[in-house]
This record gives sequence, C-alpha cells and structure tokens, in this order.
Amino acid sequence: MVTEVDEYLIHRRLGTDAAESTTQAYAIGLALFLDWCDSIGKAPADSVPYLGRFVYWLQHASPVKSAATTTLVRAERRVNAVLSAVRGYLRHQASIGRLPHAVLAGLYDDFTSPVPGLADFDPGFQHRPRARHRLQEPPSLVDNATDDEVLKLLTAATNPRDRFIIIAMWRMGLRRGEVTGLRREDVHFVARATRLGCGVEGPHLHVRRRENPNRALAKSRRPRVVPADWLVVQAHDQYMSVLADLASDRRSDFVLVNLFREPVGSAMRPDAINALLDRLSQRNGCDRRIRPHMLRHSFATNTLAAGATLDVLKELLGHAWVASTEVYAHPSPERLRAAVEAVATQRAAGGEMVGSAAATGSGSASTLGSA
Repeated sequence: MVTEVDEYLIHRRLGTDAAESTTQAYAIGLALFLDWCDSIGKAPADSVPYLGRFVYWLQHASPVKSAATTTLVRAERRVNAVLSAVRGYLRHQASIGRLPHAVLAGLYDDFTSPVPGLADFDPGFQHRPRARHRLQEPPSLVDNATDDEVLKLLTAATNPRDRFIIIAMWRMGLRRGEVTGLRREDVHFVARATRLGCGVEGPHLHVRRRENPNRALAKSRRPRVVPADWLVVQAHDQYMSVLADLASDRRSDFVLVNLFREPVGSAMRPDAINALLDRLSQRNGCDRRIRPHMLRHSFATNTLAAGATLDVLKELLGHAWVASTEVYAHPSPERLRAAVEAVATQRAAGGEMVGSAAATGSGSASTLGSA
C-alpha cells in the first residue's frame, strides 16, 4: 500500500508538475489516512463508506496520544486539505484500474444540470462533482504585516541582502519560492531593457517557474512580469555592491546567495527566508513572528488601498483565478471607519452644516436634499 501511495506522489510531483511543498502536504495527509485505515482494520478502498468517521478522527485524534481528545487538534482548513489529498489518491487509483469506479460514488455527490437542455446549448458547460465530505471553513482573514512591523524588520536587518529580501517581498508581493528562485537574468532594473531582449518598459523582474537546485519553485506555471519601484531598485543596488566583493569562484547565477555560512555564494533555500524573518522579528521586539506570506499580503492590501483593481492585482500576484485575489477586497474595520470619516460633511445651500441642520430641525427637506 505504501508503494502505491509513493507512486501516486511521484505522479503528482512529476506527472502534474505539482510544487514540492504541495507534494509534501499530500504525503502527510495520506500518511494520516493510512494510519486511520489501520486503526479500523479496513483497506483504503473499503474505508470510503466510513469517511465521516475519518473526518471526526482528524478533528480529535491527538498526534501524541492514542485516545481522541475533546478539543479540536486540526482546524477545518487542515481537515479539508487532508480530505482533498485522500480524494486525489483514490481518484487516481480508480483511473488506472486499481479500484472500481464505484468508489467515486462514495467520494462525490453526482448531480446533473439544474437547467434542462443547458448542456445542449453550451457543450462546454459541465458541473464539477461536489465532495461529500467537507467541513465549512471560517472566512479567510488576511494577516498582513503592518508598516510598523516592516520598519522594525528593516531596522533589525544588518546587511543589504536581508533588507533587499524584505523590501522585494513587501513592495512586489513575491513568494519565498519566487524570490529565492530569481536568477540574475530575471532582474531588469533599467529604464529600457531592449538590450536584454525584453520589450517591457521601466524597472521590473521576471518570475519564471524552474527546477532549481535550492528547491525554490514559483507556484504559478505561467511566467509574469512584476514592476519594481525605486525602493526595490535602490535596495538591489546596495546588495549588488556587496556581491561584487565575493571571489569569482564563489559567485552564483542566483540573486540571493549565502553570505555568512557555507557554502558561501550558493543559492539560499526557501526555508532560510522563514529563519531570517524569525530572527529579525525577535531581534527588534515584534509582538509576533512575521512570516514570508505576511509581507506578500501587505503588498496586496496596500496595492488595493491605493486604487488598483482586482484584475491588476491578480496579475501582479500571479493568481490563476480572480477568486484567489478577492480575499484582499474585504476591507478591515480600520479601513471601513477611515472611509466613513473621509467623507466630507456636505453644506446646505444656506451655508449651514447638514448635520447641524438635521439636529436642530432648522433645515427643510428641500434644503437637505439639495445639499
């Protein structure tokens, strides 16, 4: 059984070009599924009718105790992620003939078009089967780093490389796998890049998906161009002056390299970004740990607050679907209050404030209406 799971994970990683982090998450989820199957004495194919119990087990089975607990040990989002991995594995097994297709009936609710004849009118229309086992997740909240927290990180950073990392993620919305996967050829911080074979105007960089030796991987398969402002360009120039002091045999094609630990000059790994932000968060008294995605969230929130539309932000972030971007369109309570307070109080035609006229009853309906 473990061999079949390994084969599926290889299929996910190599056959569908899934990110390594996604494959690792699937591996952890499927390990939980196999543990549960062993605990009830069922093979994975025979356990499908009991997946409701598996949902409860995921919520309450402690990873360090054999008995279930009364408190939740896995939140709804994590449970749904594990269930998605299980459905993907069983669906793959059915597609290659190792499981009967009848197993899928226990995974999905099959339903037809609610509008008769719609499929004939639009041949491309189809319903996606709905998963039978899925928990209701709480609304997604955008947890972004505040400007004050970013300033503390920059103050705690002791070298130009670390400052460039913070600014690039904060001002360009780059993921950690994208920033550590940057090559020098991707950076076009010039007014015109025609000599580099690029027709994009203004300073920018290219985010491309590659197989990198440091395991950095851009999440999106589609390459994108991200414009850079003067803060990013300045931070990059300062960092490049440090790299110029490296011996030629220690230089790398990667933008971000190790400067203070061996092997010096080799590409930084994505997990080094997490470790760096952890150190900087503790060094300058941040009240919480700042994670890489919080800087990306700050970029998205600030860009929308500055007037950008969702379609523009979608391209900047490299989202495949605008639904992934819409989470940033839900304003915080602070932004809601600021919007109300920013509305100037209108004056009535007679020179009185509308608010005061309404309070004293001196303003007529026509006067208030014209205000």
